[in-house]
Amino acid sequence: MFVDRIKVFAQAGNGGRGCVSFRREKFVPKGGPDGGDGGRGGDVILRADRHVDNLSNLFYEPIIKAKNGGQGMGKKMHGRSAPQKIVKVPVGTIVRQAEENKESKHRTPNTERPPLNSEESEIDFVIDLTHDGEEFVLCRGGAGGKGNVHFKSSRNRAPRQYTEGEEGEQGHFLLELRTIADAGLVGYPNAGKSTLLRKISAARPKVAAYPFTTLHPIIGVVEFPGYRRATIADIPGLIEGAHRGLGLGDEFLRHITRCQILLFVIDVAGSERRDPTEDLRSLRREIDLYDPALSKRPWYVVANKMDLPAARKNLEALQHRFPTIGTAAVSAQTGEGMEDLKAKLEKWLARIPQSQAADPTKTDPISFDN
Repeated sequence: MFVDRIKVFAQAGNGGRGCVSFRREKFVPKGGPDGGDGGRGGDVILRADRHVDNLSNLFYEPIIKAKNGGQGMGKKMHGRSAPQKIVKVPVGTIVRQAEENKESKHRTPNTERPPLNSEESEIDFVIDLTHDGEEFVLCRGGAGGKGNVHFKSSRNRAPRQYTEGEEGEQGHFLLELRTIADAGLVGYPNAGKSTLLRKISAARPKVAAYPFTTLHPIIGVVEFPGYRRATIADIPGLIEGAHRGLGLGDEFLRHITRCQILLFVIDVAGSERRDPTEDLRSLRREIDLYDPALSKRPWYVVANKMDLPAARKNLEALQHRFPTIGTAAVSAQTGEGMEDLKAKLEKWLARIPQSQAADPTKTDPISFDN
């Protein structure tokens, strides 16, 4: 099961209460107060892990709770601090406060990263985990209470006061995965994206002769000469009106917001009785309607199914309509043009500015629309 969006409830542990105790030992009359402090409650921590590819583990555990701290004891003994509750999430997970949590006492961290999609700005942005091993304290555990040893004075030599431990932070959060890849394959259903990914990488997505065989993003690794590599994301097929929820809708459109370049895989032979040029224009329109900033990313065309009749003629028309856009003519079924595609892909990725390569959430200010 693939889960890339889920709502969870997180609750950190409460601090243990302080202890009221007095020293009682032989030959030590009026030993005085010696109540210890309570232990600290456990934190709820999110850790980005490259070995986790989706949020299905939270589907079975939507309530995340850390343990409470131990109570203080006599002889000034401190209560046991609760262990941290560490939850592993995929790299590329975005955390937002759910609407129910807007008035909670959860501490919102200072961050300069804005929400990646303006449509979701109504939900408060918390953190974006984009690096392997990155950790974030989602809910901080409460501090332990004070024992009566802290309340003694020259006027109060036998205090019976203590404090309860602080309550841990809690709240509802929305976790959303956005796949991080160097390039994203975008196209209509049955355009040959999955077959193409099989040819250029070791990934094994499902391939069948019917639409929407790919139901969730799949990542493949392409090897280049000189021990260089790139990651390619196969995005489920889009149709006209996807930004409004048609077909699979915008369920997986958010995954391409992480890609540095977009590869539009076009059925240049028109085997589905569609015009390839109109297919490309429609896909570009859907991307722009979903997120205008995303349409400004560098993009290229992969003309697939060149082994079928009418492919050459349609390719010429496509190149005439988009003369400045880089195009790779391939046949994923026969393997024709795969090496040329890899060489062009390596060249296209080398054009990415270093600022955008370091931060996949940035967009290039130069428009690549045609």
